[in-house]
Amino acid sequence: MNLFEKIFNYDMVTKLENAGTFMVTSVERSWLKTMLKHPAALHAFTPAAMEKLQRVLEAEPALDLSDAFMEKARSKEKQVFHPQLRTLRRVITRQGAIRLTYRVKDERIFVNEMAFPYKLEYSQVKKDWYLLWYHLRHRAIMSTKLDNIEAVHELPFSAERAAQVQIQIEKLLHKRHIQATIAVVKLYNRELSRILYAFSCFEKQVDYDEKEGTYTIQLTYLNNEAEYVLSKLRFLGKRVRVVRGEYLQKRMLESAQKALARYEAPVGVESAEGAAGGNL
Repeated sequence: MNLFEKIFNYDMVTKLENAGTFMVTSVERSWLKTMLKHPAALHAFTPAAMEKLQRVLEAEPALDLSDAFMEKARSKEKQVFHPQLRTLRRVITRQGAIRLTYRVKDERIFVNEMAFPYKLEYSQVKKDWYLLWYHLRHRAIMSTKLDNIEAVHELPFSAERAAQVQIQIEKLLHKRHIQATIAVVKLYNRELSRILYAFSCFEKQVDYDEKEGTYTIQLTYLNNEAEYVLSKLRFLGKRVRVVRGEYLQKRMLESAQKALARYEAPVGVESAEGAAGGNL
């Protein structure tokens, strides 16, 4: 492809993106038509959107995957899409309030709690969706698993009140923020991209000391995310070192001491070895 063709293609793609249009291949259209047959698609799209997609893809052949995959015994399937997602996402987009009825671990049920939902999170480990919300009466930040939500009812909520609540949420989250400084060992500077990827879900700032030739990562995380940060530090091993952050330093020291203790030789073995050395 020569230079003029590249310029023409770039200009065309840019115009399509600005017009809100994107291109899909015939294989992608066939794949989408096949995926629309999945039971979860009925919850992922509104009836109008589903009807429109089916009408647009009517002439496309669906993929026949019956001979391509062999399904073996498995555990009970858990759908990634949750029926409450669409309702909650709409409320969060509008910055509205809800009356929330939900269960807690000891099976107690809280009915019609005044809530301001502000974020939806999916746990890759637990395979569950969580709703992060602000308790309007107790003025506290809450987290509830979507499977524990019994009922959601929308409430009228003014834009002025929503703006005030957002400011309160930001203040509470700021108080829960913890900062730590992590230095990259100079020997592993070439692995910087891998190290930064490990902390990709956190707010961070990277500084480079030209004189020493070292990178320093200023990491910001919430107090309930400390265990996850520790798991990443253990994964990176000797590539990084915590230079500021008392809690992380203390926990990493404990981990190192426990690991070393597993490989300490018993006292009787050390004595026997010493005696054998003396006899020799």
